[in-house]
Amino acid sequence: MTGPVFEITKAAIFDAAHSLDDGPVDGRYRRLHGHSFRVEASVRGPQQGPVGWVADLGALDQALKALAGELDHGMLNEKPGLSSPTLENLCLYFAERLREEFPGLSRVVVSRPSVGESASLSL
Repeated sequence: MTGPVFEITKAAIFDAAHSLDDGPVDGRYRRLHGHSFRVEASVRGPQQGPVGWVADLGALDQALKALAGELDHGMLNEKPGLSSPTLENLCLYFAERLREEFPGLSRVVVSRPSVGESASLSL
């Protein structure tokens, strides 16, 4: 019989600017504009080690905040892999950078709370 499986989650926030070159013709998304973003990363798995946790929440917090900090108050389009900085591509950006340190990474959610939009990547 398999034991319980848990999912732990940490979140970070950042503010950044972007534009979408291939947006609708009305230009609404093509103009340079900015958002406040929230990113959440979840790690799924059984309890491990003598401590009995899925992963170290402090390490996940530090890694997620470091990545968000690299994007904070910057131009997303200038970051490698974000020439089209959609919510979906931001999810991929964070997942690719967190996966090695957190092999149990199960979900990444990037949202723009002020406009009620989000994208979720399930791994």
